[in-house]
Amino acid sequence: MTRIGILAIQGDIEAHAAASERVGGCTVRVLREKDLDGIDALILPGGESTTIAKGLARLGLYEPLRQFAATGRPLLGTCAGAILLSREVENHPVETLGLLDAVAARNAYGTQVDSFAALSDAGSEAPFRDLRCTFIRAPQLRDLGPDVQVLARVEGRPVLVRQRRVLAATFHPELGEGPSPVHRLLLALADEAAGPA
Repeated sequence: MTRIGILAIQGDIEAHAAASERVGGCTVRVLREKDLDGIDALILPGGESTTIAKGLARLGLYEPLRQFAATGRPLLGTCAGAILLSREVENHPVETLGLLDAVAARNAYGTQVDSFAALSDAGSEAPFRDLRCTFIRAPQLRDLGPDVQVLARVEGRPVLVRQRRVLAATFHPELGEGPSPVHRLLLALADEAAGPA
């Protein structure tokens, strides 16, 4: 069974665990470098990016996470996790992992009271068309590098992107009902990275 690590510093860890398990993954909480051993993919959940960044620094996880990505194992960052994957952050910058060639603008849609849900644009790639996307103090991604593929947009803005085996969603796919196509893609990328059994 594919083992999905979930960075457990802060954020909606339980919802990501449930979403991963609905698509056939087995989840492991990650708080130490040794927790990365034996996992096939990693989720950086949404939450508060400053809090998570401070936790990464305190726990000495920045370099181990970069090394994890360098092995070719996939990562998914959602909301705050997408911010932490980016090369640069605007609007109260935090230290990032620099694994996604994009600029993240924090709280681009406003504060908590401005949270909303919308369907992804019809032009989004299958299976991400008409996907219900929940945005909570969400970032926006811009200045995407040439290797960054846009998988889904809302009102023309990229909300789900992929750069090789790094996925970033500015929304919360773990809050959807039923099997999440985003988590399903993460498992598929983990299987691809593992190669033939």
